[in-house]
Amino acid sequence: MRTRAAALAALTVTALAAGTALTAPAGAAPGKAASPAFLAASELPPHPSSTWTAGPVTDGFPAELAHCLGEGVPAYDYRHRVFRTDLDTGAVQVTVVTGSPAKGKALAALLDEEIRSCADRIERSDPEIEAEGRYYGSLPVEEGARVHGLHTATSWGATDIHLLSVGRDGRTVTVVGWGQMGDFDDAPVAAFEETTTKAVNKLH
Repeated sequence: MRTRAAALAALTVTALAAGTALTAPAGAAPGKAASPAFLAASELPPHPSSTWTAGPVTDGFPAELAHCLGEGVPAYDYRHRVFRTDLDTGAVQVTVVTGSPAKGKALAALLDEEIRSCADRIERSDPEIEAEGRYYGSLPVEEGARVHGLHTATSWGATDIHLLSVGRDGRTVTVVGWGQMGDFDDAPVAAFEETTTKAVNKLH
């Protein structure tokens, strides 16, 4: 796993589109359950001037989420897909099938709390980054999904906006992340909520 300091490099949109996976911690449960479906490129928030391209579904926890979830993620067989545009916008989805609905509920709650506290942890890790998180509410899909925003600004002028959501269907959990240069005014919250709803509906 990356350290928090190293994970801060993933805050940039370049890292969001890099497609590198973190290695699952030792002790991950052996074997793989039936894999849930992933989002298609056409199901992401529309970009005004570029189409989305979907990468392959890949084993492991994605580095693109390391800025909030780089440490302390429980050991499971994670799978992820990275999405790119031709410009400065990227996205990622990670899913995991846990051993039971109770474990899925616990994992979703833990990931949601990690995202909720992400801005404070970023600021404690690097005094040259200012971070602000926002909670946009829950979505009534399957066992529910929660949507968050994260804005970061560096002392050298870089500013990025991220949207992150955690959703669950029974024992299966998914996290969706979207990011680009900009601030909260640039975040397509309504469209991202639609994307999150589609992602959770695919977890059957």
